Amino acid sequence: MTTLEDVARLRLAAQRIAGPGFVTATEAVRWLTALQAQDYPGALTSVMLRTDTDTDGDDDGDGPGAGIRTALDGGEVVRSWPMRGTLHLVAAEDLGWMLTLTTDRLLAGAARRRAQLGIDEAMIARAGELAHGVLAGGRSATRAELMGVWDDAGLLGVKQRGYHLLWHVSQRGLTCFGPTDGNEQRIVLLDEWVPAPRRLEREEALAEWVLRYFRGHGPATRKDFMWWTKLTAKDTTAGLAVAREQLEAIEVDGVEHLMDPSTPQRLAEIRDAARGVHLLPGFDELLLGYQDRRASLAPEFADRVVPGGNGMFRNTVVADGTVVGTWRRTGKGARRSVEGEPFTSFTPAVRRAIPHLAESYPEPATAARATAGARAAAAP
Repeated sequence: MTTLEDVARLRLAAQRIAGPGFVTATEAVRWLTALQAQDYPGALTSVMLRTDTDTDGDDDGDGPGAGIRTALDGGEVVRSWPMRGTLHLVAAEDLGWMLTLTTDRLLAGAARRRAQLGIDEAMIARAGELAHGVLAGGRSATRAELMGVWDDAGLLGVKQRGYHLLWHVSQRGLTCFGPTDGNEQRIVLLDEWVPAPRRLEREEALAEWVLRYFRGHGPATRKDFMWWTKLTAKDTTAGLAVAREQLEAIEVDGVEHLMDPSTPQRLAEIRDAARGVHLLPGFDELLLGYQDRRASLAPEFADRVVPGGNGMFRNTVVADGTVVGTWRRTGKGARRSVEGEPFTSFTPAVRRAIPHLAESYPEPATAARATAGARAAAAP
């Protein structure tokens, strides 16, 4: 029998939070398949925490986060809405087949919101035509620039309509967020920015998603996968029918959990690191990758991470695989520091570790942007 404590440590190993990470940012994103990214700076940090160097081994002086910025600028990683109506970082070649599995249900589920915003198919088509006109030929635009074009055409004027139109044309595979531009990404045409996407048949795509989720996030349950992707029970069953033989099953409190067969050995090799202390950004996959988060976060402390259930996740302090508190930056310049807030009390080891971890915390240059941007990127 495996305990929840075991699951927590195994997840740290599977997600590459503990122990050696990946050589490149693209490898880290591809391994996890998708990283929640409505908080753009936090998403970049989550990738950096899973790579061995923040410059992908390139010491060209580009500064923190150069590796993931290079992956975005080079079209290896993109940001879009592949699932749950929420922004994620994904390997560029994967976005297309993911959208084929999720778009129809997501668009159907957004019908009521479209009606509330006064959006019809003609408006969506016009938004797409205008976006194509602005972006075709390898051009790009900031979100504000595209919104300006739509506003001039009389498509906006209702709060949140612009965001929803952008979500719609991206959900249908017309656009995505690609190269970086300071503290944001520029919008591009998906088929131009990703000229060689992977093309998978439906059954193959389902098996691919199941296999990669449990490899990068396991141990996890069937319900975790369905919540994470919002795929149907039928689709999940089809994917598991093909992928299960490549996964290892364990039982936790009478519930089957699946994972990569190599994860236990990896944990054995990095056990001390897994039992150590980690500082994570608020929307990290260690919590956002599962419906059932009890292994890493005791239910009685959930509202300390997401106050009032408002969908805004605080930065977390993790010790021995378990979230034991939250943290935030305080002060400015030379007086800038990290302040931890324990759920109960930090052990002496955790208290000592926090300032040392803060000194090497891999914040990209874009992290100076307020996380209020996450609110503007909330699901439609």
